Amino acid sequence: MSPYAKYALRRVLQSVVVVLLAYVFTFVVISVLPGDPVTNTLRNPQNGFTEEEIARIVGYYGLDRPVHEQLWQSLSRFVVGDLGVSLRSDLPVGRLIGDVLGSTLVLASSALAVALVLAFAIGLGTRYLPPRYAGVLRAFPSLFLSVPNFVIGLVLINVFAFQLGLFRVIDAEGGAATFFAAVALGIPVSAQVTEVLVANLDHESGQEYAAVARSRGLGRTRLFLRHLLKPSALPVVTVVALTVGELLGGALITEQIFGRAGVGSLVQRSVTTQDLPVLQAVVTLAAVVFVVVNLVADLVHPLLDPRVRLGEARPRPRAEVAV
Repeated sequence: MSPYAKYALRRVLQSVVVVLLAYVFTFVVISVLPGDPVTNTLRNPQNGFTEEEIARIVGYYGLDRPVHEQLWQSLSRFVVGDLGVSLRSDLPVGRLIGDVLGSTLVLASSALAVALVLAFAIGLGTRYLPPRYAGVLRAFPSLFLSVPNFVIGLVLINVFAFQLGLFRVIDAEGGAATFFAAVALGIPVSAQVTEVLVANLDHESGQEYAAVARSRGLGRTRLFLRHLLKPSALPVVTVVALTVGELLGGALITEQIFGRAGVGSLVQRSVTTQDLPVLQAVVTLAAVVFVVVNLVADLVHPLLDPRVRLGEARPRPRAEVAV
């Protein structure tokens, strides 16, 4: 087995352990909640559960058994892909999440694309614009970071939905509505990516190889694309992986502002109704997405940069502290 294959196998096993620990942690937190919310939900007359349904749900989740047996039973179902049954709708949790997950993933991936385009546009501008304008661009990340995504969303809705009528706020699932929602979510996220990219472009521009390339008459465009962009973009991969959690958390808020059906609305309903199996599944899903994205970043880094030694952590972004 090659060193890279051993490294990849080790990272995959570590990721599986992290996901299982996240599931166990979520289960333990829910189990120690005061007031036994599961039983309270089942016994609440307003929810309309019959005695037969309560007995079936109690038997399914093993609620009449010790906590460690409930954990083992729940973990066994999770390993085979069974996320449980909703206490409110009596539907499989996997089906409920599957119905809304696509909308959230489209929004999050579109927001990531917006963030990357903004970051590279600002990074390019700082290299080619006159110093006075480049200085203005360098202030943009701080501005983006200081404005919450819900404020940006409300401004976009007011201007482009109410004033210009480019999209509908109610049932906002069209392409234009998705674009503006992605802009609202992507602008704050782009701040960290831009900060790291600009700092690394400054660092790489001062390296000896860049000076040699300039002395040989290499144009600024070729110097940027062929020599500066790749080493400067490698730490950006790390930042993008770390901002996935921020994207998912921001997506929940953005969906509420733009009236989109997604994981955010599902979480809101589950919190209101104390539908704990759904909440546990959503928390675990967020952990899985975060772990998978970081795993992909760890596996890609040694392939993009041979200087990264296998088994070591990813190179730390130079501007991470400044962010």
